[in-house]
Amino acid sequence: MAPRLLQNFNGGRAHIVTANRCAVEALENTLGKLGVSAVYPEIRDGRADIDLGALQAERDILFVDGDLDNPVALDTDAASRHPQVPVIGLVGVEAPSRLKHLINLGASAFLRKPVQGGAVYTALFLGINQFLLRGDLRARLDDMDRRRRGRRAVVKAIIARMTEAGSDDDEAYDWLRRESMRSRQTLEDYCEMFLTIRAAPLDKPTHLPLRETGAGRR
Repeated sequence: MAPRLLQNFNGGRAHIVTANRCAVEALENTLGKLGVSAVYPEIRDGRADIDLGALQAERDILFVDGDLDNPVALDTDAASRHPQVPVIGLVGVEAPSRLKHLINLGASAFLRKPVQGGAVYTALFLGINQFLLRGDLRARLDDMDRRRRGRRAVVKAIIARMTEAGSDDDEAYDWLRRESMRSRQTLEDYCEMFLTIRAAPLDKPTHLPLRETGAGRR
């Protein structure tokens, strides 16, 4: 089930990265009416002075001016291009390179400069909810990938249970499924644990009693 769409942004905090405050004056005013506070990180040597590690996905929104040359070194996931917070691009010059940079930052919505107050809510709605949807999709894909890798453990566990209990594959699978439910684990996680516990005694060296080795016999 996809996450519920967020419509109320009260309590949010917008970090507006721009060198042209006049072009985004309406943005700050409209955000205030929506209950979103706004801060302007200082730009030093072309970079925004902002602690990216302290940003909170459930609260912070990052507005980035596309006319600036790489003002934010945002850490995005290399595989999904998913940023740690919602990113909304501020577009002035519509050059492909500028737009590409915003896309690479993970921007999920855009606002034209100078910003018009009537467009802010739509950009906020799209930017935040697309961010949430992307995160949900990535979590599902990660879970599917983890389960796919775990199928090997399931097959091994079925074979081990068949050998151990003298059952067929259906009975072995049903037993493993019941035990995983009882232990409140996924089938894949339970099978990995089952194999680990079962293999543990086999890893221990076997020491035969002295009388069985023949040592000491004359």
